[in-house]
Amino acid sequence: MRVIAGQAKGRRLHSVPGESTRPITDRVKESLFNILADRLVDARFLDLFAGTGSVGIEALSRGAREATFVELHHRALTTIRRNLEETGLGERAHVVRRDVFNYVSHHEGQAFDIIYVAPPQYKGLWARTLRALDGSPLLSPETMVVVQIHPKEFEPLELTHLLLSDSRRYGSTLLCFYQARTGDEKGDSNGIHT
Repeated sequence: MRVIAGQAKGRRLHSVPGESTRPITDRVKESLFNILADRLVDARFLDLFAGTGSVGIEALSRGAREATFVELHHRALTTIRRNLEETGLGERAHVVRRDVFNYVSHHEGQAFDIIYVAPPQYKGLWARTLRALDGSPLLSPETMVVVQIHPKEFEPLELTHLLLSDSRRYGSTLLCFYQARTGDEKGDSNGIHT
């Protein structure tokens, strides 16, 4: 696992000890950031269920103004801080030890430009997180929410403020892209692209 591009390109990242996290593969991460490229420069990035911090660190390396990492578990927090220190990107990072749902429900600051959601698999946490974010002050009309799940976990969600705008499948990883509704769209698309 490494930083793929930008200021910290090539730096190796540490994994969280044990089996509690599922880091994104370099292939999927590279595809994700190719999609996000135009949005990244000077963006405020939120990494929920941050794990190793790999995604938020990649965002910082590629020009995000700041990244906030929300994680509850001690080993993951230690790993995030270590990875930020070794990549030299800690000055633009905020590491928050908190339950994601508590963080979302009590957020009072600025909205984020990009929110990345990669919770533990097969617990329905991705859908619960999207429902919590729907209408939250974490969102602006321009915010993009990206969810990383196993394709078998996907289900259409009835959301008031967010709409599934795209999805990309990479083997056993599905990335779903949600954006603010802009008008008369109805429901979410079931389409999964490869």
